[in-house]
Amino acid sequence: MSHHPESHYQDLKTLYEQGHALYRVGRYEGAVARFDKVLDRQPDHYEAWSERGCALYELGLHEDAIASFERAIDIKPKFAMAWHGKGIALAKLGRHEAALESFSRALKFDANDAKVWYNQGQSYSCLYRYREAIASFERAIELKPDHYRTWYSRAVALAALRRYDDALSCLETVLTLKRTCFYAWNYRGLVLIKLDRLVDAIISFDTSLNYKSDNPNAWYGKACAYVRQGNLEQAIKYLHRAIILSPNLYRVMAQTDAYFDAIRDTDAFRNLMNSR
Repeated sequence: MSHHPESHYQDLKTLYEQGHALYRVGRYEGAVARFDKVLDRQPDHYEAWSERGCALYELGLHEDAIASFERAIDIKPKFAMAWHGKGIALAKLGRHEAALESFSRALKFDANDAKVWYNQGQSYSCLYRYREAIASFERAIELKPDHYRTWYSRAVALAALRRYDDALSCLETVLTLKRTCFYAWNYRGLVLIKLDRLVDAIISFDTSLNYKSDNPNAWYGKACAYVRQGNLEQAIKYLHRAIILSPNLYRVMAQTDAYFDAIRDTDAFRNLMNSR
C-alpha cells in the first residue's frame, strides 16, 4: 500500500507534537527520540532541530544542543528562538562572548523577547560589563515588569558599580513581587551593610532565615554585620553557624574577606578557622 503525502504529513505532525508534549513534561530523552524521527523524514524541519536543541540542553548535553540549534539556523537564519537557545547553551559552557553574539542575533530578529534581554544581561554580568548588563535588564523589565529575577540581577549589577541606593530600591521591588525570595533578603542585608545600616541589615538576614533556615549566606551576612558593630562574640557565633552548613566555602571566604580583618588576630577567629 502506498503512503499518501497527506498521511505522511499527519505522521510527522503527530511525531512533532509528541516530541513537544514530552519536552513540556520534562521527558527529554523521549522528546529527542521523537524529534529524531521527524528529522529522519524531514531534515529541514527547523523547529524540530531547535526543540531538539532545547531538550539536549536540559539533558546537560550542551555541545550537542549547540550543534542542533546551528542546524536550525542553517535552515532558517532569522529564527530567533534557535539563536537564543544557542546563546543559553554557550553561556552555560562559560563562553559568554560567543553567547552575546548569539543573543544579539536573536534580538535582531525578535527585539521583544524579555528572556533574551535577561540572558544577555546575565552574560554581560559574568564578563563584569555591568553597565551593559543593567541596560539589558532594564529592557527586559520594560517588556516584563513582574519578573522578579530580572529585578534581582539588576540589583546585583548596580551593587557591583557601588550604586547601593539604587540596588536597594531594586531589591524592594523583588520583595514586593516575591516576599519569600530568601536570597534577595540576604542580598538586601549585604547592601545595607555597605550603607552602614547595620540594624536593618541584621533584620534582613533574620527575615531570610525565617524563609529558609539552612541558609549559610544569611548566617555569614549576620557575622559581617556584627563584626562591623564591634560585637566579636556574636560575629564568631554566626560565622560558626555558616561554617557548619558549608565548611569549605565560608572558611575560605572568611579568610579573605576584609570584614573580618578586625578579628583576624583573635584566638576565637583562629580556632574557628582551624576547627575540623
